[in-house]
Amino acid sequence: MVVLHALSDFIDCDFAISGSSASYWYEGRCLHSGDCLKLPRTSISEAIAHGLMQQLAKNDCYSREGKMYGILLVELATGEQRVLKAFSGLLNGCSVVEGWVPPIPGRDEVALEEARTLAQLDAIKQELFTLKQLTERQQYETLSDEFEQQLQAMSDRHRHSKHQRQQKRQQICNTLTEEALTIALEQLDEESRQQGIERRQLKRQQNAVLQPLQELIAAADARISELKQQRKALSRQLQAQMQATYSLTNFSGRSLSLQQLMPGGSPTGTGDCCAPKLLHYAATHNLKPLAMAEFWWGASSVNQDKIQGKFYGACAKRCQPLMGFLLSGLRPISMPNRYFQITSPISLNTLTHLPRPNVFESNEFSPMKGEMAIIYEDKWLIAVNKPAGLLSVPGRYSDRQDSVLSRLRHLLPDGMALASVHRLDQETSGILLLARDRQTHRQISQQFQQRQVHKVYEAILSGIMIVEQGKIDLPLWGDPENRPYQKVDWQHGKPSLTHFQVIAREQDYTRVEFTPLTGRTHQLRVHAADARGLGVTILGDRLYGCCAVTSRLHLHAKELRFEHPQLEKTFHLQAITPF
Repeated sequence: MVVLHALSDFIDCDFAISGSSASYWYEGRCLHSGDCLKLPRTSISEAIAHGLMQQLAKNDCYSREGKMYGILLVELATGEQRVLKAFSGLLNGCSVVEGWVPPIPGRDEVALEEARTLAQLDAIKQELFTLKQLTERQQYETLSDEFEQQLQAMSDRHRHSKHQRQQKRQQICNTLTEEALTIALEQLDEESRQQGIERRQLKRQQNAVLQPLQELIAAADARISELKQQRKALSRQLQAQMQATYSLTNFSGRSLSLQQLMPGGSPTGTGDCCAPKLLHYAATHNLKPLAMAEFWWGASSVNQDKIQGKFYGACAKRCQPLMGFLLSGLRPISMPNRYFQITSPISLNTLTHLPRPNVFESNEFSPMKGEMAIIYEDKWLIAVNKPAGLLSVPGRYSDRQDSVLSRLRHLLPDGMALASVHRLDQETSGILLLARDRQTHRQISQQFQQRQVHKVYEAILSGIMIVEQGKIDLPLWGDPENRPYQKVDWQHGKPSLTHFQVIAREQDYTRVEFTPLTGRTHQLRVHAADARGLGVTILGDRLYGCCAVTSRLHLHAKELRFEHPQLEKTFHLQAITPF
């Protein structure tokens, strides 16, 4: 089976010679030496991955189920470069597919048990689907609605009749006497009783019709609960068997089972992800890894929250804990620990009269997804030049824990006290400000809330704009059923205002400077893409319709100006745009 592929199968080989900048680092600590071991995601590996995406797009079988795919650029003993490709889990029910890296050893040993368990799980899945799609559920909803409408109509009619009876009682009490009055009042009382009987009869009819359906649905729901417990138990049993038999090998030649590497247990699917499969194969075939890239392809469930064609790093619970072991045997790379610290801040009033270096500026620290440069630090604040692809703060799910905040909390002695005072989108690079104590956090946050912080972004739009400058005033709303997508909504949206200025036009692209006066989620991205705004998407913004093949979202937070609450000085931070 052919597993090693030529670079020319994915990219123009000339690119492989020139493109080498890193955009993310797969990293971990060696279990023995403690050295930090790192493998980059580079522009070459991303270009290869984009080439693979184009191949996947041509075959519908890759879109049937969403999953992670990955490539590993390796070097042979001869010095030649080749490409490995892998998918996570199973591909359309198969673990071994021609042209793709095979699964990690261990699956064969439990193949029979796995097939039996998967068949049981599939049967459970089918039964769950049948139980959830019971026709009685729709019948119950339909009949329940019909009875509710009848009861409501009856209540309205009875209420009207009651009002009329009250008027009649008042009238006959004023006009009739003795026996005639008694008879008339009894007739009105009898009408009231009959209406009560009518309502109780309809209620009994409702109960007679709906109760059998309710009992059937309750039994189905109980069976669903039972099946889910069975499914969980089967999955855990199979996972335990796999953990004991899966054997990973690193570049030192050492092999350990998942059970040995993660004695406390590991989530379902550990060992089946792209990164472990690629690195294990390279280690066992004397291939030197040069760069790796993983991306999502296919549909995404609500819980996964993945975007097709977007690059992702090592997942926090399955892959990241294995990285230190898998990369052992590679040459260790020192972690960057670069600081740019200003001890005597200057005010904005004197800023224009000073040479450019006196502006707090990240110049040499152009942002990369794996490297996070601290461009200013004192005992109250930290300003970071956030790389594209890194979250500002940890996400909701286990595979979205890597972030600026979590890294700083891990690296700094007082890191647990840190709090982000604002956020940047994951794919946006640039200046991110964090506070080191609650008082400073509250004071800076108030400046952001009161729109006292001056922010400037730079972007490349995937088209030519004719207008030179102006403002965009479009209210934005996030549809809770389609997160994280934002849209213009005049009824539910929050006010959102952006000033823009064209900087340059380069071939088919426009370089623009944005100054947002509000701070809504995806504000600049929607204001650029929406036809009522600029009508041109930011280059690389796949979420809002950009189809161009590029390695990142071309949006960068390059300036931040605010009042330092403790030093009582105006700070002007800058970070050079990396594109």
